[in-house]
Amino acid sequence: MLESNVDDKTAKPSQIKNIILLIGDGMGPQQVGLLEEYATRAPQSIYRGDNSAISKLANLGVTGLSLHGPADKLVVDSACSATQLATGVASGNEMIGLNRAGHKVPTILQKAKALGKSTGLVSDTRLTHATPAAFATHQIHRSMENAIAEQMVLSNAVDVMLSGGLRHFIPKDYLLLGEQAGFEKNLADSGLSFKSKRRDSKNLLRQAENQGYELVFNKSQLQDTQKARILGLFANSAMVDGIEASNLRYLGQPSLRDMTQVAISKLSQNPEGFFLMVEGGQIDWAGHNNDAGTLLHEMIKFDSAVDAVLQWAKDRDDTLVVVTADHETGGFGFSYSGADLPQAEQLNNFNNDTYKPNYNFGELEILDKLFLQKRSYSAMWKAAKQDHNNPSAAKLVQTVNLNSEFKINGTDANAILAEQKNAFFQRGHKSLSLKTSSKINDFSPFYVYLNERPLNLIGRALSTKQNIVWSTGTHTHTPVGVFALGPQHAIKQFSGFYTHVELGKKMQHILIDKVDAN
Repeated sequence: MLESNVDDKTAKPSQIKNIILLIGDGMGPQQVGLLEEYATRAPQSIYRGDNSAISKLANLGVTGLSLHGPADKLVVDSACSATQLATGVASGNEMIGLNRAGHKVPTILQKAKALGKSTGLVSDTRLTHATPAAFATHQIHRSMENAIAEQMVLSNAVDVMLSGGLRHFIPKDYLLLGEQAGFEKNLADSGLSFKSKRRDSKNLLRQAENQGYELVFNKSQLQDTQKARILGLFANSAMVDGIEASNLRYLGQPSLRDMTQVAISKLSQNPEGFFLMVEGGQIDWAGHNNDAGTLLHEMIKFDSAVDAVLQWAKDRDDTLVVVTADHETGGFGFSYSGADLPQAEQLNNFNNDTYKPNYNFGELEILDKLFLQKRSYSAMWKAAKQDHNNPSAAKLVQTVNLNSEFKINGTDANAILAEQKNAFFQRGHKSLSLKTSSKINDFSPFYVYLNERPLNLIGRALSTKQNIVWSTGTHTHTPVGVFALGPQHAIKQFSGFYTHVELGKKMQHILIDKVDAN
């Protein structure tokens, strides 16, 4: 008797129940390259020469490239880019969940909820920040974080929300008084310090509790959660940065990996499946600050979350995982230079040749030195400041050199502290309203966050020693990678070159189960 054969071409492809989207905010190909160079080639790499999780996921799945420009401009901001990923519709810069005309557009998260799926948002910035906000709310401008918080709670669209940003959920002049019960007991026990950014008496935490959310404020409370619906707010503003995370200085907070694992554990209990967006949001901030050491640690932090997803999803046939970025930040890159030229090396080859490259192409030990940075440039600057005044040159040298393997001197410090008239002064502007600012001699129009310019200048002072160049303090149009893992019939469409609008449409196409099996 002949064995029956099943024709693979006639077999029905597995249905995608779950979509997990991981966004490295500001993570261009250069940032991915930094991580992989460190993982595989740094002499003292904590990866011990193994590939990063992003690399492993890419090699198991398919890779594409995506342009992310807004509807009518060249360069995108995070709110617009996330909106385009979330909706598959072109948007305008700094808009949240709207098309360019300002009309509300349903997001993939909202559509998943309408299909009976569970939904989640995880970020190491604030829950109300641009990227998570774009998946769950609709606002004309990303700065409307109080309104975003209110909409997130009242819409009931998101089942698991884990991030920072407590300050936008508590009423003005909020105090914990007397005997606490319910969420207030958890808040008191968390040890969090907080100060509201709201201008009204709305207590969104109480409203969330009344709507069935379990509210938690530190790692132990998160691990003890019982309900399927969770609102976790683990910092008044942003959560700890990558260097703090690498050194386990979490201040009671869960890691990005912890939050991702809990979200998957809760959401996967729904037999209809789930949609989850996880953001490594502070990659972008390190890029804005031209802070290469912190950038490496932010990439490691994000990669750990990617690894958690990879371990859960790699053997499943019902899950699509997409890792991408909203844009690239900083114009980062390693480069070769004319400083510190290499010494001649006598080779033990057939000719006993003398080998002497013409330029300094960068030693691999630079990767280890970047990893050994003890504090972010932001934390260094804060530690060096005296009261509310700028630090002295001597104090700045001392602080930077205590926390970095790359050193500055008094001349560097004086250049960092030098100021000039702000040529782009705009009264009332969020970041350009200072009449004087740190002096940047080249590309100064592209360093728009005036309070952060000293950080950029620390990066400039150390860049030659790091073999690193930065082209801007803002975003670039550099296409970003898209790494997709899942059944072949689902992921084949993610190979190639496309736009974030098209990428958003691809994910929604899979969400409503219209994947071509051929």
